[in-house]
Amino acid sequence: MKTELRHAAHPDDVRKYGTDQLRKAFLVQDLFITDDIKLVYSMFDRLIVGGAMPVTKELRLEAFDELKAKGFLDRREIGIINAGGKAEISAGDTIYLLGYKEALYLGKGTSNVVFRSLDVSKPAKLYFNSAPAHHEFPSRKITVADGETVILGSLEASNHRAVNKLLVNSVLPTCQLQMGMTELKPGSVWNTMPVHTHNRRMEAYFYFEVPEKQGICHFMGEPDETRHIWMKNEEAVLSPSWSIHSAAGTSNYTFIWGMAGENLDYSDMDVRTPDTLK
Repeated sequence: MKTELRHAAHPDDVRKYGTDQLRKAFLVQDLFITDDIKLVYSMFDRLIVGGAMPVTKELRLEAFDELKAKGFLDRREIGIINAGGKAEISAGDTIYLLGYKEALYLGKGTSNVVFRSLDVSKPAKLYFNSAPAHHEFPSRKITVADGETVILGSLEASNHRAVNKLLVNSVLPTCQLQMGMTELKPGSVWNTMPVHTHNRRMEAYFYFEVPEKQGICHFMGEPDETRHIWMKNEEAVLSPSWSIHSAAGTSNYTFIWGMAGENLDYSDMDVRTPDTLK
């Protein structure tokens, strides 16, 4: 298991970052390593962003030194969304089958979490977010049909999209973790527009279904001091509470959003219209 610790950054400092420093602080690459688990432990609300790709062997989710715990989920909850082939996930005494774009919530105290792929030629790509938890909620699999889907934007505005709310408090109880998946319609490239911030929680974005040779330009920073990071398929980015989080791609694409913080209200946003950004 490959682990990395990322410290939080003050917005006044980020104003001075060059391209390399910005990418080192916020971009998460190489999430899917054959027969391994990759995770980044962020000091923004202590969210963990990770990926697992079991191919020829099963992978066990274990605690690492910084958690100071016997088990990974002793004091945490986790949301997992499959961006690859069919997966089998053992959690406690239960086995879950997870297909493409299906989600799984595992509550605090869940033990013996093991990832497997059902087809070696089409391995699972399990993207996950984990946040501290102080209450045990039931584990549950959620499909797109089980969640809530909202159609937003328009083709004329280049942001026609389906927002699939999967692991959110209106679908199932969680301590603080909220996750979902937004699918851009053909001909649309902008997501999360108009942009917003929310001091009550931070966020992470994972971009996938980005066609070969295409890219994503992710926008971040304070609304009056924006920055951008060019990203490739199957990469993630950390978004502090003070930062906007939006992107435009050179093609349509899909992304998974995850949030952690004190507020479970999905609509709690401090919106900035495009004409006010700098």
